[in-house]
Amino acid sequence: MRFLFSDHELDTDLRELRRGGERIAVEPQVFDLLVHLIQHRDHVVSKDDLIETVWGGRIVSESTLTSRINAARRAVGDSGERQQVIRTIARKGFRFVGELAPDAAPPRERTPEPANGGAPQQAEAQPSEPTLRPALDRIAIAVLPFTNMSGDREQDYFSDGITEDIITALSRLRWFYCIARNSSFVYKGRAVHLKEIGEELGVHYVVEGSVRKEGGHVRITAQLNDVATGSHLWAERYDRDLADVFAVQDEITQAVVAAIEPQLYAAENFRAQRKGPDNMDAWDLVVRALSHYWRVTRQDHLVAQALLEKAIAFDPQYGRALGLLAATHIFSAHMGWVDMAATLPVAERAALAAIHADSEDPWAHYALGSVYLFERRFDDSLAEFELALRLNPSFSPARGIYGVALAYCGRWEEGDRAARHALLLSPRDPFAGIYDGVAAYCQFVGRNYTEAIRFAREALRLRPDFVGAHRVLTAAAAMAGQDDLAASSLEALRMAQPGVSLSWLESEMPFKLDEEREHYVGALRRAGLG
Repeated sequence: MRFLFSDHELDTDLRELRRGGERIAVEPQVFDLLVHLIQHRDHVVSKDDLIETVWGGRIVSESTLTSRINAARRAVGDSGERQQVIRTIARKGFRFVGELAPDAAPPRERTPEPANGGAPQQAEAQPSEPTLRPALDRIAIAVLPFTNMSGDREQDYFSDGITEDIITALSRLRWFYCIARNSSFVYKGRAVHLKEIGEELGVHYVVEGSVRKEGGHVRITAQLNDVATGSHLWAERYDRDLADVFAVQDEITQAVVAAIEPQLYAAENFRAQRKGPDNMDAWDLVVRALSHYWRVTRQDHLVAQALLEKAIAFDPQYGRALGLLAATHIFSAHMGWVDMAATLPVAERAALAAIHADSEDPWAHYALGSVYLFERRFDDSLAEFELALRLNPSFSPARGIYGVALAYCGRWEEGDRAARHALLLSPRDPFAGIYDGVAAYCQFVGRNYTEAIRFAREALRLRPDFVGAHRVLTAAAAMAGQDDLAASSLEALRMAQPGVSLSWLESEMPFKLDEEREHYVGALRRAGLG
């Protein structure tokens, strides 16, 4: 269906908004919100109605709703001051008040009056107005009920519980929509083709799996499927002893969700790459930026920042882009690619703006936690990472960098547990090399140099350009008396970070304890760094 108003054209079939024939980039939530307001223009739409429709009933903050309303107004040339198209009705909600062209929403034909006094003739069925599902163009996922393979119907509760926990956990991923339990459970016990599920639920990705529970042992398989191609994007098997049923259920859920999240980003990036540069919207730009962010090189971070700046130009209140932009800036400074003093204010502004746009986005708090760490606001930093993990316990990047923050505070054992937890949750994560590097630094702080060397080497195997791992490997080798390794590692470090020096380490690394600063700097001095 097309809606024409002012010089705009909104096409629900193509999911496009145009002004004067030119396509306007809008993110999916904003498009869905705008369509819902237009389709219900005959009355005031309450906030609860919008949340139920656009967010699928998920809890969202007032600032998130406001930012999406503002983005919808900008997309149609309106503003909060003018309110000529979208009007705010105090304490009631919102209403679309723009004037639609006469042919935008043709009325349904009436049943013709009988000419001979007989029974009325049956009018030809008219297509009903399309029902809008929330954000079903690229970033929606459904979790089908896991199949109980135990041969005992009494065990259905366990497989259903795993499914419901995964749905709940995926719903915490603010960058994706997870179809509600009641919708996906209609497929329980039915053999349905993936494409049919995709059409009925409007999703591009489907998670399915099975549970086999025998005695005190359980085997759970899970896989992520691309509906369009029918291909498996990811699959894994988990074998656990059932000492504590609920603990195992929680562990499996976190592991599945942590593994799925980066696969979704990768799949979305692949879709975005097939679009021309002029056809990418803010979401496309963010997932493209993520693919560069994972690579942890200086050039990739520059590319990521350029893509994110373009996304923010589309929508200045786009929390996802702002949070990731803050994270790229602070990581670049930590690696020594850019000046820390100049970067911190830029990163902090972006992180605070991300939280203002969506205070419940874990990425925003992850970014702010990273900023606070390098501002030496250690308690605030740890609190932000902990909040990010409460919002999404499966958020491996936050758990990994939380580990390094703990180590900088001297709490290396807790930091090591956090890094290993991130690796356990998501061993194939694009950031796995970073988690290994964090574990290496934690072991260095704990004076376990052999383990530090082992983890640093694994980090460099996964990410050869990871500056942090080069630094730890050089320091640990020097303290372990492995002079040849220390010399070769220092050479590699100087190539990865040409400006590295003892004075840079002393001033830029956020050590909370003086003794840890001297331990680290002294180790690199022993390796030959000046």
